Amino acid sequence: MRKIVIGSRESALAVAQSELVRSYIAAHCPDIDVSILTMKTTGDKILNQALDRIGGKGLFVKELDAALLDGRTDLSVHSLKDVPMELPPELPLTAFSAREDVRDVLVLPEGAREIDFSKPVGCSSKRRMIQFETLYPQARFAVIRGNVQTRLRKLDEGQYGATILAAAGLKRLGLEHRISRYFSTEEMIPAAGQAILAVQSRAGEDVSFLAGYSDRESELCARAERAFVRALGGNCSTPVAAFASLDGETLTLRALYLDEASGWVHRGSLEGAAREPEALGTELAQRFGKRSAGYERQ
Repeated sequence: MRKIVIGSRESALAVAQSELVRSYIAAHCPDIDVSILTMKTTGDKILNQALDRIGGKGLFVKELDAALLDGRTDLSVHSLKDVPMELPPELPLTAFSAREDVRDVLVLPEGAREIDFSKPVGCSSKRRMIQFETLYPQARFAVIRGNVQTRLRKLDEGQYGATILAAAGLKRLGLEHRISRYFSTEEMIPAAGQAILAVQSRAGEDVSFLAGYSDRESELCARAERAFVRALGGNCSTPVAAFASLDGETLTLRALYLDEASGWVHRGSLEGAAREPEALGTELAQRFGKRSAGYERQ
């Protein structure tokens, strides 16, 4: 019997996400013995600083990459929004899950019905801050780090008046009841790859058992979104948002980008052929770079 080991961060959400992939393989490939190996990453250990100051979200995959390379694991499962835009060729992304609820959500302290603006909103994402301020100009922010349960505990202890999280993570953890408000993708454009799980493997390995797991629509949208961020020279900690949707064979990409040097916020969208998702993302990024007519400055 073939054995497959999935590498995962130790957090409850990471394990739940890895379990989704493990369960798929177990159900569809009875000749494969699949298990999960958890590990603590550098990003999980450093909780008192903003990610962009200590190396970005790539710190959440460093140890997982090492385990793949040395053969301790065969697959890694990631929230795609946390995966660096540039990947080593020996560790490609080989499958993309169907997308969960892509929206960001407002979470209030247990029992609260409205935001207490005398306290900061717990948020470490500039992408979210920019868009949240448009809706709530009176808001001020303070860095919040840690896994979902840690953030909820800090919120319920009264350290923050609210926090902003991804709907997908809360739903995968069975915590949908904590959602106080959903933000539409027009109000808050998601991060590139948000709500998609990415499976990573070693180049050249046989991963045909994942063929039925991988979702074409998610992959096309993800490739367009990530190409946009990559073309701007950004990463998964950059203040940039990108969300693609598929209609037939047409992709529509909507995006937001903060030029931190000038303070300009650019918003725009572009349609293109689904068969060329990277070209669509790259072209929209080039238009942002040129500050084309029709793109918004704030």
